[in-house]
Amino acid sequence: MSITRRKFVTGSAYLSTGIAARQMLWPHWLFAAEVPEYLALLHADDDRMAFASASDYRPYMAKPGSVDASSWVQVDLGSIQPIDMIKLYPAFQLGLAQRRGYGFPVRFKMEASDDPQFRSGHVIVDQTTSDFANPGDKITQYAVPGISARFIRLTATQFGPSVKKGGYSFALAKLGVLSSGNDIAVHGPVTADAVYGNSMDLEQLTRAPRPMGEGIVTDHPENLTSRTSWKPAAYEVNAPRHGVVLNGGVFQSVMENNIGYLLNSFSVDEMLRPFLQRAGKPIPPGVSTQATSWDNDLPGSCAGRFLMGSGNTLRWIDHPELRRRMNAVVDGIAECREPNGYIMAYPEDTIFYSERGNYTRAWVTHGLIEAGYAGNAKAFELLRGYYDWFDQRPYLSRMLRSATLGYQGMIANTRMYFTPAGKPEDIQVVQRYYQENYWLEGLAKKEDWTVWQYPYDRPHCYELTAFEAYVDLYRATGEREYLTAMLGAWQLYRDNWIAIGGSSSVIEGDNDPPGSYYLHRELGELCGSSFWTFLSQRLHLLYPEDERYVAEIEKSIYNVAMANQGGTQGLRYNTMLVGKKQEPTQVDTCCEGQGTRLLGSIPEHLYSVAPDGLYVNLYAASTIAWQQAGDSLKLTMTTQFPFQPDVQLHIAAAKPTQSKLHLRIPSWAINDMDIRINGNHAVTGISGTYTLLDRLWVDGDIVSFTLPAKFRLMRYMGLDQIPGHQRFALEYGPILMAAVGPPDATLKVRNGQHYQDLLTQLQPQPDHPLHFTIQHNPGIEYMPYWQVADQSFTCFPVIDIETENS
Repeated sequence: MSITRRKFVTGSAYLSTGIAARQMLWPHWLFAAEVPEYLALLHADDDRMAFASASDYRPYMAKPGSVDASSWVQVDLGSIQPIDMIKLYPAFQLGLAQRRGYGFPVRFKMEASDDPQFRSGHVIVDQTTSDFANPGDKITQYAVPGISARFIRLTATQFGPSVKKGGYSFALAKLGVLSSGNDIAVHGPVTADAVYGNSMDLEQLTRAPRPMGEGIVTDHPENLTSRTSWKPAAYEVNAPRHGVVLNGGVFQSVMENNIGYLLNSFSVDEMLRPFLQRAGKPIPPGVSTQATSWDNDLPGSCAGRFLMGSGNTLRWIDHPELRRRMNAVVDGIAECREPNGYIMAYPEDTIFYSERGNYTRAWVTHGLIEAGYAGNAKAFELLRGYYDWFDQRPYLSRMLRSATLGYQGMIANTRMYFTPAGKPEDIQVVQRYYQENYWLEGLAKKEDWTVWQYPYDRPHCYELTAFEAYVDLYRATGEREYLTAMLGAWQLYRDNWIAIGGSSSVIEGDNDPPGSYYLHRELGELCGSSFWTFLSQRLHLLYPEDERYVAEIEKSIYNVAMANQGGTQGLRYNTMLVGKKQEPTQVDTCCEGQGTRLLGSIPEHLYSVAPDGLYVNLYAASTIAWQQAGDSLKLTMTTQFPFQPDVQLHIAAAKPTQSKLHLRIPSWAINDMDIRINGNHAVTGISGTYTLLDRLWVDGDIVSFTLPAKFRLMRYMGLDQIPGHQRFALEYGPILMAAVGPPDATLKVRNGQHYQDLLTQLQPQPDHPLHFTIQHNPGIEYMPYWQVADQSFTCFPVIDIETENS
């Protein structure tokens, strides 16, 4: 298994919020005789194999044995056929500096025969008397001219080191038999010896090739479209970048906590340390050269994290110290800029080390973009100089397959294009080197393998960043294929991997089939909900009348972003739905970075601005000012939602102005909604729609309504079922509730006829809005999940009906 961000954070943040040395994070053997193989990837060719850990593409692994163990596997080609070449595809894992092979036999032989017992035949390779060097990720091939056979047998006479320290195994990702250019072994029956053979995985050896082959080079100039042919697709509405003010309420509280987190975590000098180190500049006294392990192996990510959070926040809340630090970080990056425009914190020739080339590049790009929109004049100039460098790199054809979770680099280029400094080359790099047409086709058809069996790396919620980028490709070029695929991707993901409450249930290193929604695994990455929010926002801006997209944004904010915030002390990595929440951290995790970015962006999700009016998306005490055909309008929303359902919208206008006001009637509304203007009934809003108020607005107009938010029980349909019992989640409008008490709580419905009768047993707690005890269930209290701190809880208690005869 490869190193994942979760292993990374488990080795540091969850053990201690202090600094952890690299030796604490990963076993010593992984770094023994470490060779910087990432340098070779700068000049790699197609003899290297793309990584895969999805279950459909997992390697074959024999039962473990000693170094001197022997095991064989045998492929039946179905008939005697001419053989030109045999290819052995290695099993390997991704480290930080290496793509370490495991289980490839140290000594082995390959034979071809017409006899399944191999009493006669041809020896193709005899490597039984000398050791064979570990191939790492390199595909090994053997020409076999003039031989015809039905059976191919590979015998490992000496096992290779396994993924476990001190262990030995025989592992192979795939065995290919080529005849006239075709792999005639595909789906051929495979057998193995009875002692070490692993019958569960034998079919992996002759699995079908991946859609774009097994190699790492992706260069498809045929995907390029000329800038002159582009027909950009404009958003129907736009998210405000400025002009929204929060007027108290829970959203203001979480944004203020986010400011505290940003100011309490890392100093400017700590964030700039890797930039200074790369540039050969002195590091200020007292600044540790080790900082955090995240920022050592993904240098610059800490600065990107801070710029994402601070840049977004400063668009809405003016905070002098936060702005000073943001500008200081941008200035520091500028001072370390190379003459060729290079600005990243890692050396240019380490772009294939760990996830630097895509993950860290995207973070720094996001961060500088947000700083630019927050008013820093240098940010876009820095990015333009860097992308003029990056867009011309000779090794771009290896960035998708060799830089680890390569698809996450797409969003950096597409977001760059839509800045004031963007160029067509930013889009064309993605089309040529990152675009995966087979993936687009599968997503358009809503085929679930496209998500949980992504064939070229470990499936991950970071796939959502690629979905964001493909929407951007549609906006840039107008090519409908991109949009069709992403509409399919969004629905596929929502229907199969968004849990009740809104968290994502796809995570790296896990096997998460559609509808699994595991409750006792570390799923629900905060970063995944951030990406889900920004993907849903893109689709909302294209289709503002489709209420579903904002519904997902709303759940992501309340039940993941807010729930994973630990006051000013940090952010939690996973959204645990049963047991206890994780401790918040301040160690620059992926979820901290994307969490602070999302929390800082909250005001832009409340409203959307149309050419002829305004969309009201989320309900929170706030004010927005905007221009309507040259006239100034202001809307002030007064509400205590979600604690109270009443809402008033106060209109301020310098003169009577015609404008369209679109009010979201949430899909969680249990009945139609009466909307009044100046106290008089105006229209009835229907659940799951936007209601239009088109009129000549005058100063002092008031729109008022009561949101139809009620409690509802949602049955858990995932795979963590308890025989004879049923689990339910309780929601109030968009708010996921948690039953605080035993994590295995069973709630009793006394003398009820239906599970929904539990709602009649909820007893509100005075002075604690949305807190309830449950009649006949002592020791258990319902409260909003986001308010749970260190208590034991479950969001999915068992509910049993208890009759008099029970």
